[in-house]
Amino acid sequence: MEYRTLGRSGLKVSPLCLGTMMLGSWGNADEGECVRIVHRALDAGINLVDTSNNYGEGTSEEILGKALGGRRNAAVLATKVWSRMGPGPNEQGLSRKAIQEQVEGSLRRLKTDVLDLYQIHRPDRTTPWDETLSTLTDLVRQGKVRYVGCSTSHATDPGVSPWTVRLEAWEIVETLWISERNGFERWVSLQPPYSILRRTMEVDHFPVTERFGLGNLVWSPLEGGWLTGKYRKGKPNPLDSPRAAKWVGDLGNPKFARRIEVVEELLALAEEKGTSLARFALAWTLRHPAVTSTILGPRTPAQLDDALAALDVTVTEEDAARVDALVPPGTSAL
Repeated sequence: MEYRTLGRSGLKVSPLCLGTMMLGSWGNADEGECVRIVHRALDAGINLVDTSNNYGEGTSEEILGKALGGRRNAAVLATKVWSRMGPGPNEQGLSRKAIQEQVEGSLRRLKTDVLDLYQIHRPDRTTPWDETLSTLTDLVRQGKVRYVGCSTSHATDPGVSPWTVRLEAWEIVETLWISERNGFERWVSLQPPYSILRRTMEVDHFPVTERFGLGNLVWSPLEGGWLTGKYRKGKPNPLDSPRAAKWVGDLGNPKFARRIEVVEELLALAEEKGTSLARFALAWTLRHPAVTSTILGPRTPAQLDDALAALDVTVTEEDAARVDALVPPGTSAL
């Protein structure tokens, strides 16, 4: 495993990151198998492990805390703050109270004294940035957090909830300016959505992170199974997971027409290379110079093993050009 430096920090992380959203009540409820997935990833050389305080209502953090056990030092442990953790008005967001209370919950569930990377899951439009950044800085100085990062969604509709709106590139620059002006900790990383089907981060976010020294830990590289080949033209939805049933549903929906056509072309490309579409799609994300690590979301040990093989896939200039023809840089096929 060749490790990469995360942003302007000295932290070394693996090019593949174990994401744990599917470990627990949102995906695999078999705790023993989830623990084995974590151990398999560590044994393979993956050292970056990403979770959140709200994945499965905290069950992902709890499983990870049990799985790491005596291997805590082998992991760069990352989790997030922002999500609603209770019914009260201050049990969500990025206020001083919310952050201070949520970090204690994460430390307890993860059975650790310090988080290697603490990330804001989404922006909080109701809290000033200087309050959020000063609170995160306090956590670093208290020894509870080593580095801080930010994350963003793909939501762009101005009518969506203020809790799901994305962190814009200009806001990242603004927060870096606030940190520099006040002596606060600065972000070392951004966690954005990025895949062959969703390349919009190439327009503004990637240039900003490259200019100001943030590493990108990209999520949804397989787009919830679309880039594994499980959803095929003229075939029914396999309905093999809650996500397939609830988030995808009827494959005959016209909104899926373009992505299905693109997927069929990509399947042919991967077959020509003698690899799976999932491996090719993961390897493709790592080709971009702004990407430090790609987050995997395995639900089973077999899915993890297949993903690990992506490190052996070479995406050539010709391959990249064929992808560009299907989904031009900076665009989306979703």
